[in-house]
Amino acid sequence: MLWDACAKKIRAAGGEIRMGQKLANLTRDAATGLWTVTARDAQGREQSWTARDVISSAPIVELMNAMTPTPISLFNARALKYRDFLTVALIAKSSRDFPDNWVYIHDPSVKVGRVQNFRSWSPDLVPQEGMTCLGLEYFCFEGDGLWNAPDAELIALAKLEIHKIGLLAADDVVDACVVRQAKAYPVYDDAYRDNVDTVRRDIALNFPGLHLVGRNGMHKYNNQDHAMMTAMLTVRNILSGEDHYDIWDVNEDAEYHEAGTSGEQEALRSERLVPRKVA
Repeated sequence: MLWDACAKKIRAAGGEIRMGQKLANLTRDAATGLWTVTARDAQGREQSWTARDVISSAPIVELMNAMTPTPISLFNARALKYRDFLTVALIAKSSRDFPDNWVYIHDPSVKVGRVQNFRSWSPDLVPQEGMTCLGLEYFCFEGDGLWNAPDAELIALAKLEIHKIGLLAADDVVDACVVRQAKAYPVYDDAYRDNVDTVRRDIALNFPGLHLVGRNGMHKYNNQDHAMMTAMLTVRNILSGEDHYDIWDVNEDAEYHEAGTSGEQEALRSERLVPRKVA
């Protein structure tokens, strides 16, 4: 899988990956310019690391709640809103297949908003012949009725609804699980842009060496490819010591503008990055 391959490459290059860690505190020493990152594991044990640069893909509000000194834009970070969702994955006996990765559901008589077809993403996700796995996605808010419903209740609802929309027979379902994903979508309300801009200015002026990337890290509704590209360009900026790439211009068209090149665009195609030569 993609992330297994990434992890293997990181370890092969001497990097270290710590799983099951939660950010406890992020502190910048103004005198040295160094960051101290403190993480806490599931048993409550803490460990700290020192770094010149820190890259964060965490939701802005969670990052800034953990920062010392307290950012002046913390109020703006806390004003950012999110849409959450949960997936009920149904494993079923079925030889029926369809080519779509997702099917959007517009029937007002059901609550499911989208059905994900895992076999269409990759046959390796459903390796057993005569079986299928469909993920019913329910858009909700953390803490509401759907989010807090017991797994058994959600599975029963999903079986009923998948039967109703005709993609599976409820009796063919042999197993199921529920996965909840908090902060899946950044909300674009009438104040989000001003709040994000204020956070960006605060970080640029008062917290150099802190880099925001990804969908939640930038509160930007981009896809996985674009989220990864923001991280790749950030690493290139750090290694070069110059902000050659403006990662905030990576957009839904897979285009970016290099900082300082008004109107000039370079396309990112087929995983290729062709930066403009900087004089």
